[in-house]
Amino acid sequence: MEKILDIAEAMAHEKGLQLDKVIEALQTAFIQTAKRVIDNKFAFEAQIDKKTKSIKIIQTITVVANDDERLLNADIAPAYISINDAREYDDQVELDDQLHIDHKLEDYGRTAAASLHREIEYHIQRLVEDELFNKYKSKTGNLVSGRVTRVDSHNNTYVEIDEIRAILPMKSRIKGEKFQVGDHIKAVVRRVGMDKENGIQIELSRTSPKFLEGLLALEVPEIADGAVLVERCARIPGERAKVALISTHPQIDAVGATVGVKGVRINSVSKELNGENIDCIEYTSIPELFISRTMSPAIISHVEIIKSKNAENDKAIITLPSDQKSKAIGKSGINIRLASMLTGFNIELIENDSKVSKDTNEITKPKDSAKDSVDALHALFNS
Repeated sequence: MEKILDIAEAMAHEKGLQLDKVIEALQTAFIQTAKRVIDNKFAFEAQIDKKTKSIKIIQTITVVANDDERLLNADIAPAYISINDAREYDDQVELDDQLHIDHKLEDYGRTAAASLHREIEYHIQRLVEDELFNKYKSKTGNLVSGRVTRVDSHNNTYVEIDEIRAILPMKSRIKGEKFQVGDHIKAVVRRVGMDKENGIQIELSRTSPKFLEGLLALEVPEIADGAVLVERCARIPGERAKVALISTHPQIDAVGATVGVKGVRINSVSKELNGENIDCIEYTSIPELFISRTMSPAIISHVEIIKSKNAENDKAIITLPSDQKSKAIGKSGINIRLASMLTGFNIELIENDSKVSKDTNEITKPKDSAKDSVDALHALFNS
């Protein structure tokens, strides 16, 4: 058992673990081994001897009164000794003092060595898994990339990410996508779990709005630097998405920076999303104005917000010309669905008979010829 601390340092360096946690795991392994090969009812401590760089196994026995009830409990009695018996070893001992008895695992032969090896292997492996779990738990919602290692009969895709394997379920894959072994793909970490039988389980997603946000940060330096923020994001995977952007710098156009020159940045993101169309919208805290922007490409006349006790039931009544209704709804209702997802309002459309000037984006009402005639007579009379 000599220089066990040197072994601990080597394991910590090799596996990228913290030294104090490795030493704690080794102490636990020594205690469990002592309980297994000496006596499970004894109370043991594993103490570090820095001079010899070894771990000592110490049996601790607490001194109690002669009539203490714990001495009669067979399960815990070995951890206690009456004061009369204790004073046969040390006549200066007092109540609640602890007697210490050294044990050497070497004295228990190959059985102790084999048991210690298994315990160390088990506790170090648990430590490695805990470190990996915490590492990937902190990456929930973040973009990762890896290589496809297997696609099973249910079209679940298994991806190797660094030192661990993750799964991309078919339901979290964009419609029409097909992957083969050896493909390198990007995805977002959707969920990280721990199972006693299967260990760490990491679930990936390419349909989450967070995946789109991660791709935008990868492609647009202004988003990565924080000069442009993705305030909100809504997707119908593989078809269309709407992204609400806001600039934190007065000289940066959030939408322009994200789209890029001739759309090169947004087209690159769209290509990764299997051709998904992406609408970039400038975010505003004014709900009426924000809703009107999310209804693009439709040009609307008026927005009325109706609040309810439950925020999920808040309604936005949108008045718009009849020739804009189909644009507002979109193919299979996709535009209005995304607008509702992005704003959080239930949207209701009401048509009017006004026409919209595309150049000025203002409502132009039909002329009232009778009223014009009356105004002309008044002008003539007053003259």
